[in-house]
Amino acid sequence: QVQLVESGGGLVQAGGSLRLSCAPSGTIFSIYAMDWYRQAPKKQRELVARITSGGSTNYADSVKGRFTISRDNAKNTVYLQMNSLKPEDTAVYYCRVDALRYYGDRPSIYWGQGTQVTVSS
Repeated sequence: QVQLVESGGGLVQAGGSLRLSCAPSGTIFSIYAMDWYRQAPKKQRELVARITSGGSTNYADSVKGRFTISRDNAKNTVYLQMNSLKPEDTAVYYCRVDALRYYGDRPSIYWGQGTQVTVSS
């Protein structure tokens, strides 16, 4: 029913940049928060960045000053601008959205399919 479509991953050299995007495939009534997580092989999935409905943002210490999360409210799209990429940023990046499908709906969690980001040294 509700799917999140991610794009923008790829292979870059250290110091390079990528911009990830995530958007619902269908109309969503409202969104409470949009997050980016990442997971490296054999490691726990971790929160990278979050943006709330009020526009406040939060970042993992490891990416502060390098990554920027933003949103386009008209498109219900969230972006992650990643600059000064390091090899340790290599992971599968997942979009996560807390949203209502319609008025009166309960908040539900939706995950993107993941997009691979690989940073070479």
